[in-house]
Amino acid sequence: MKGCEHTNIVIMAGGIGSRLWPVSTPEMPKQFIDLLGVGKSLLQLTVERFRPVADIAGMWVVTSENYVDIVRRQLPEMPADHILAEPVPRNTAPCIAYACWRIMREDPEANIVVTPSDAIVLKTELFSEIISKALEFTASSSSIVTVGIHPDRPETGYGYICSFSKEERNIVKVNEFREKPDRETAERYLAAGNYFWNAGIFVWSVSTIVDQMRRHAPQIAGMMDKIARTFGTEEEKVALAEFFPQCDKISIDYAVMEKSDSIYVISADLGWSDLGSWTSAGSHIAEGTDGNRVVGKDVRLIDSEGCIVHAEDCKKVVVKGLKNYVVACRGGNLLVCPAADEQKIKDYAADVPSK
Repeated sequence: MKGCEHTNIVIMAGGIGSRLWPVSTPEMPKQFIDLLGVGKSLLQLTVERFRPVADIAGMWVVTSENYVDIVRRQLPEMPADHILAEPVPRNTAPCIAYACWRIMREDPEANIVVTPSDAIVLKTELFSEIISKALEFTASSSSIVTVGIHPDRPETGYGYICSFSKEERNIVKVNEFREKPDRETAERYLAAGNYFWNAGIFVWSVSTIVDQMRRHAPQIAGMMDKIARTFGTEEEKVALAEFFPQCDKISIDYAVMEKSDSIYVISADLGWSDLGSWTSAGSHIAEGTDGNRVVGKDVRLIDSEGCIVHAEDCKKVVVKGLKNYVVACRGGNLLVCPAADEQKIKDYAADVPSK
């Protein structure tokens, strides 16, 4: 199922994953961690997931300057010049634009998939089929295809894609994008059948996305044109440091996806999760006795149930008498928190004086 020579995969790997503290930190965020205890980081799993449709030579990683060495260690086969370093974070639109302008220089006929680095997909064969179908569509059209996830619950933590059709596994026109809903609205979306979770995975030809950016995000496109004049020269890093921070700080959803009239979706039940919380991460860790889910060398749970324990960094952990708690430790930091309060973890862990 390997894609054609023009297939490129852009992996965004610049986030800090603050809701999974202390295992995910600004120094070593979740995309670089073996979060699920499977022996590979989420970034490595992402690359592995795309190997059926593209060679490693056609893959790119856009990340922070601070993480370039981590990417090199975890992906030694990736061409060094395909690891792109953002001097500052400016959200996904500038991130994606930088990668696509670089790819355009190498291959004006490129067909591109853009994906986050910190999600998981369990149904990998179906995922490859979906991506291949999208790539075939965008190779012969000036349209954008986004991947929708079949919802199995009224989730309030994801944005939604509203399609003109309930049809899955085929490419259909997008009606509109919707922000994260409240519970009642999410239940209505689920019942309607034509609303899908937005996985943040996009497919387009390089000519299409450059044209769409020029139309809908001209300020960013203008900055990219200035940087592009220096591609392949010693001045590139200087130009990037000067012009990239001037780019509008905006997501690709707001910059392009919600403005364009050429957006399609292909949806399916892919076993996808963005692993954005300890509960979602825990659901993909093998369940043990009393519903506990554990990653660690020597973790002992006594009179405890429904707990998520991530203690790979610890020699020995003993947990007694807890129910539905998150226990996580890394780098000398320890979290013990009711799972019900997990959305507050990044606030709890913020560097402010304790009361």
